[in-house]
Amino acid sequence: MSTHTVTSLDGTTLTCERLGDGPPVVLVGGALSARGAGLPLARELADLGMTGVVYDRRGRGDSGDTPPYAPQREAEDLAAVAAALRPDADGGRVHAFGMSSGGIVVLEAAARTDAPLGRLVLFEPPFTGAAGLPQAPNHAALLADLVGQGKRDQAVAHFMTEVVGLPPQAVEGARRSAGWDGMEKLAHTLVYDTSLLGDASLPAGTLSAVDVPVLVLSSRASTPALQEAARVTAQALAHGEHRALPGTFHQVPPGELAPVMRDFLLD
Repeated sequence: MSTHTVTSLDGTTLTCERLGDGPPVVLVGGALSARGAGLPLARELADLGMTGVVYDRRGRGDSGDTPPYAPQREAEDLAAVAAALRPDADGGRVHAFGMSSGGIVVLEAAARTDAPLGRLVLFEPPFTGAAGLPQAPNHAALLADLVGQGKRDQAVAHFMTEVVGLPPQAVEGARRSAGWDGMEKLAHTLVYDTSLLGDASLPAGTLSAVDVPVLVLSSRASTPALQEAARVTAQALAHGEHRALPGTFHQVPPGELAPVMRDFLLD
């Protein structure tokens, strides 16, 4: 495992880790996660002959955070990470995986930047508006206000209940978990994730501009809205494919996910 930094277009420093020695795939995390969350999957991919690369999205972990935030900056961040990894083989292409809102970053980078991206895998991009469940347009402003008042606990709880749709008892259980403090530290980045998501409707313009093969995955144990969102996202892509895997809510074990990714990315 090696750690390095990459400088994005606006000067933001991004911290990355890579494992393995094979075709590279960049793993882009979702809300309330830093690069450590992707390491188990990166290790599985490395064991299967690929190079798994994780990085702290801006504002998280050891990466910088140059204001003002804009979704395009996150697409440029991924483009910078991919460019730094550009291999000599495989046409200089770098594959990418996006978890939840990280999938939006992957799609934006593929559609709006000159990132040297090859095949893409998305896990449950949260376009629940595509299933008739649009988000209220003011979540980002509400979260920014809570964070600005130092109410990080309330910001995380609001995101979990009002954006993710978890029941209050699940949020109370999360509050008692060892990971809650870490989520509070990342509360300011929830403004970024909700800005990326918008009203959760399907971004038709972005999807139509993606011209590489894309595998969209979902867990059979996720909500019907997330499963439907994955299916319609794949349908809207020029080269999209949807596949449902055994798992739990909004996740599939890395050991089950990695072989599916490897087979698709190296096909």
